[in-house]
Amino acid sequence: MPEVNYIAVVLAALSAFLLGGLWYSPLLFANKWMALTGQSEETLKSGSMAMIFGGAFLLNLIAAYFFALFLGPAPELRFATGAGFAAGLCWVMASLGINYLFERRPLGLWLINGLYFTVQFTLFGLILGLMA
Repeated sequence: MPEVNYIAVVLAALSAFLLGGLWYSPLLFANKWMALTGQSEETLKSGSMAMIFGGAFLLNLIAAYFFALFLGPAPELRFATGAGFAAGLCWVMASLGINYLFERRPLGLWLINGLYFTVQFTLFGLILGLMA
C-alpha cells in the first residue's frame, strides 16, 4: 500500500469543504449560481442536509486521497501545488466543460463550478505538499 499522509488528506478534504461553503455563499457566487441553476433558498433548504454535506465531505475525502496517491509520498511543494492547479483546470474543469457544452448549460455556471474545482485541487496540492 502506498504511503499516504492521512492527516493531510483529511485536512485537504476539510479545506475543500470550507472552500465550498465560502465559494457558494452570498459573499461570492451563491446568488449567481442559484440564478444559473434555477435554485432558490427554499429548494436549497429541502432535502437531507446530513446526506448532502456528509456526502460532499466523503467525496472530498476520496478525491483528496487519490490525489495524494497521484502525488506520491513526499511531493515537493511547488510540484504538488502546480499539479493541483493543473488537475483542477485541465482535468476537472475541462471535463465539466464537455458536459456543459452538450447540456447547453451557461458559461457562467461552468466558470463558477470549474474554478471552484481548480481552487480545490490547488488547495489539495498546497496542503499535501506542505505536509510531505
